[in-house]
Amino acid sequence: MHPILRPTMTSLPFAARPVGIAGLGTIGRTLARALDAGALPGLTLGAVSVRDSMKASQWMQQTLSRPVDCVDFEALAERCDWVVECAPANQLRAIAEPALRQGRRLVVMSSGALLDAPDLIDVARETGAQIIVPTGGLLGLDAVTAACEGTIHSVTLVTRKPIAGLIGAPLLVEQGIDITGLQEPLCVFRGNAQEARRCFPANVNVAVALSLAGIGVERTQVEVWADPTVTRNTHHIQVESDSASFSMTIENFPSDNPKTSRIAALSLMACLRKAHAPLRVGT
Repeated sequence: MHPILRPTMTSLPFAARPVGIAGLGTIGRTLARALDAGALPGLTLGAVSVRDSMKASQWMQQTLSRPVDCVDFEALAERCDWVVECAPANQLRAIAEPALRQGRRLVVMSSGALLDAPDLIDVARETGAQIIVPTGGLLGLDAVTAACEGTIHSVTLVTRKPIAGLIGAPLLVEQGIDITGLQEPLCVFRGNAQEARRCFPANVNVAVALSLAGIGVERTQVEVWADPTVTRNTHHIQVESDSASFSMTIENFPSDNPKTSRIAALSLMACLRKAHAPLRVGT
């Protein structure tokens, strides 16, 4: 943690807000450990929702100093002020609706699934809830959102993934594209963010986050490359606007799940840390 943001002994105490985690995969477990260790001031682990409660309970008993209850999505929303979705994308609505009806803050990691559920934004508007999409494995969303206050002419995202990160993607399976023995980079997709999300639902949440911050999924252009020469998930953004022209590249280390960048979980924790930080930096 940056030393300026580290809590001091003179900090005034206040009641920690309970955080509910839906899904205990790579990202969910990282967040659970951080909350359990008190690494996010003002927040505490309240409960979890998982498919296999026995397995989750066993993990928590072995890993956390204060294991919490495994509950269903309704109870998660009732117990917790924050609900964090770290589950498969097809569970987003089941997780989101109870949380939004309760007026909670909902943090969404499966941002691509939001495109299939725009009515959830209406629910949040009606109840005073908020849907938050962390930056994830991308960079520069502050610059994109700022440029969008003016006029953005074009946004392009070029994603390069190691072979293991793309194996099993729906587009590759449907078209019978075998990349396992690939010896040189191969562009497997060109199109907009909406199409990319359908073809690579587990790989391009970054494209959806970029499009939501900027000019939308129809106008945000995306290329996806299977690249045996890289060992990191690499994203290059090019933006042309009336206020600035900028390009950015990030190379992310993969987590123990090759489809998930290690920085995605850290981005989630940085997002939650801002909730009660005495100093908040960034748009």
